[in-house]
Amino acid sequence: MGYRIAIVGATGNVGRELLNILDERNFPADDVIALASARSVGKEVSFGEKTILKVHDLEKFDFKGIDIVLSSPGAKVSAVHSPRAAKAGAVVIDNTSQFRMDPDVPLVVPEVNAHAIAGWTKKGIIANPNCSTMQMVVALKPLHDAAVIKRVVVSTYQSTSGAGKEAMDELFGQTKAIYVNDPIEAKRFTKQIAFNVIPHIDVFMDDGSTKEEWKMVAETKKILDPRIKVTATCVRVPVFIGHSEAVNLELERPLDETEARAILGKAPGVVVVDRREDGGYITPVETAGDDGVYVSRIRTDPTVENGLNLWIVSDNLRKGAALNAVQIAEAMIKGQHLKAAA
Repeated sequence: MGYRIAIVGATGNVGRELLNILDERNFPADDVIALASARSVGKEVSFGEKTILKVHDLEKFDFKGIDIVLSSPGAKVSAVHSPRAAKAGAVVIDNTSQFRMDPDVPLVVPEVNAHAIAGWTKKGIIANPNCSTMQMVVALKPLHDAAVIKRVVVSTYQSTSGAGKEAMDELFGQTKAIYVNDPIEAKRFTKQIAFNVIPHIDVFMDDGSTKEEWKMVAETKKILDPRIKVTATCVRVPVFIGHSEAVNLELERPLDETEARAILGKAPGVVVVDRREDGGYITPVETAGDDGVYVSRIRTDPTVENGLNLWIVSDNLRKGAALNAVQIAEAMIKGQHLKAAA
């Protein structure tokens, strides 16, 4: 028997990617239901090459009989409907920020802390981390196991797709406007994004950090190790898909760049592209549509004891969101946490 799956937020960037990945990975689904807000009811979304799904109204949907809910509608909507789905007996894998720091909800990246999945029974919900946190911890986990990470300094270069389709449209529209000398309109972003970078993602907090930066700190501690010190600067850049990160590590034990390269080369989910020559590194354009977390520019930092620098890039819509959610569901099935309804 296969599983009955509901995709919440099916018309969004991540929702569409969830449908693509379920099909690509031949997920054992007997039934897939697309859910979104009332304004999207009746729209069509693709599931594979042959199947077209009609979008149903999330507000009116009865989750009884649904095995797995893959949810990416925004935090406020998830706060209402993820608990409702869990109460109806579904396992909810939630891609919003709503439940990530709830102590009764596991925050899971299968390559890093698959053991935490077992905690889903407390509330029936598993949280997907923030996209920028997710790709970073996949690369950090094997290095932490080998030499224990004391401190992380990370600067992100995050694509517009992380802010949704309207943000991508704004980048496209502004770029076109510049070339034809039209006025530049900033709606989704606080400043012009075309040919610019914006050091501001999410809201500002009292200490001067943005919430995106706080997420990277808090989520890394919850997923990887609460003892790790993390400081982040998160920046939006004029890229459509793919988040990049410059990461500086301070380790407890010596680990030279050759050892680090070898360790990362064997790590699950990691792809090392690190040649010291023109083009011997990865960029966001090359990761779009790919599942891997790519690591380049691996080198010793001589300014700090046991220091290491990394360049990490990944498709934020895939591993940073949709793929990770599907991998959690696959891990639950493999670990027999989840059985299909008869």
